[in-house]
Amino acid sequence: MHLRDSTRLVACHECDLLQTEPALAPGQTARCVRCGAFLARNPPDSLDRTLALTLTAVVLYVIANAWPLVGLELQGRRIDVTLIGAVHALWVEGMTPVAALVFGTALLFPLLELAMILAVLVPLRLGRVSPRMAPFFRLVRSVQPWGMVEVFLLGMLVSLVKLSHMATVILGVAFWAMAGLMLVVTLAGRAFDTRLLWQLPPEGAGS
Repeated sequence: MHLRDSTRLVACHECDLLQTEPALAPGQTARCVRCGAFLARNPPDSLDRTLALTLTAVVLYVIANAWPLVGLELQGRRIDVTLIGAVHALWVEGMTPVAALVFGTALLFPLLELAMILAVLVPLRLGRVSPRMAPFFRLVRSVQPWGMVEVFLLGMLVSLVKLSHMATVILGVAFWAMAGLMLVVTLAGRAFDTRLLWQLPPEGAGS
């Protein structure tokens, strides 16, 4: 074990006690010796699991935008709606703020979040860490609240329930892909060990 690993100091977010973080085996967690608050955890195979889950999220994002989100059957006619098609319809109907909100929260910010997560994970997987990596990861965290896929799905479900007495509602492949995307991104966030940003040697440093 490197000396810097054995003497890493952490401050408790609850009681501000400065203490030495113990070496953690995969799956173990560390808690404050004073108040018992959570300090850190060491998820098993953190980097590989997070990268695999993020790539899965990218595939689900593509499916969510390429396949129909929902279908409506009324008097023998069926209309399939994609996510980008819904944004376009809102725009054409003059509901520009709503269209922009749906585009940002359900399309743009989730894509930015996935791209920035990959920009952090791929250099880590290759064993290279830039001095700007930690601030960039903080930027990823700041973007996350704007990717409100779960709010979009909840609002859509409420609307579909109201429409169910007028037409037959069929949830499309994209709907389930978005639900899976929300779950997978959450799991990826839990699997990632942020300490990896500081534990690897900087890019270009010797071994």
